[in-house]
Amino acid sequence: MLKAVIFDFDGVITDSEILHHRSFNKILAQFNVEIKKKDYYSKYLGFTDTDCYTQLIQDGILKIDKNQIPELVEQKNVVFKELAKTDGKTIEGVREFLNLLSENHVPMAICSGALLSEIELILDEANLRSFFQTIVSAEHVKKGKPHPEGFLRSLKRLNKNREKPISAKRCVVIEDSLWGLQAAKAAGMHTVAVTNSYDAKQLTIAEKVVENLKEICMEDLHKLCA
Repeated sequence: MLKAVIFDFDGVITDSEILHHRSFNKILAQFNVEIKKKDYYSKYLGFTDTDCYTQLIQDGILKIDKNQIPELVEQKNVVFKELAKTDGKTIEGVREFLNLLSENHVPMAICSGALLSEIELILDEANLRSFFQTIVSAEHVKKGKPHPEGFLRSLKRLNKNREKPISAKRCVVIEDSLWGLQAAKAAGMHTVAVTNSYDAKQLTIAEKVVENLKEICMEDLHKLCA
């Protein structure tokens, strides 16, 4: 039986992957670098900001010293916040799905490679913050997805002060990327993929793939955890 749901953020709750892409490119422009949309989605989407800049350096695209990365992360955060205020939006079906889980008293968490300030800004703008018991963001982990650290930390937080701890096999993770699905599976959790960022054939490692969260009912979630 289902006991908890852990959500990715970008591409699951909010349609902000493209805002991250635009933000990165605005910062990278000072170095005459641009990440093509196709390359961003195929190579860099699953990374934290720090890991993305690190990978660009390793790929020979961004020719800077690694000690400059924290400053670039800060610059990108400022740009993203401005874009989120004007262009950020919640994905269709999310609010209804959150209400469904809430009505059934299912604890919810977010596990994301985005920065906490970015996540909270959009949640507050959309009036969704109260649905989530905890948020694990890029600042809270040493290793990003596909490493399972974030999901395991999310579960640990959900279990804080809980008399009967929730096991990983009673958790369902909602993800939009292969990296996230790999992390959830490595954490021993069940997986649902939404095709907001990638098509279904790229998400086949998920136990269930949907186009919209409206397609999922409580029976589906309980069956996954049976």
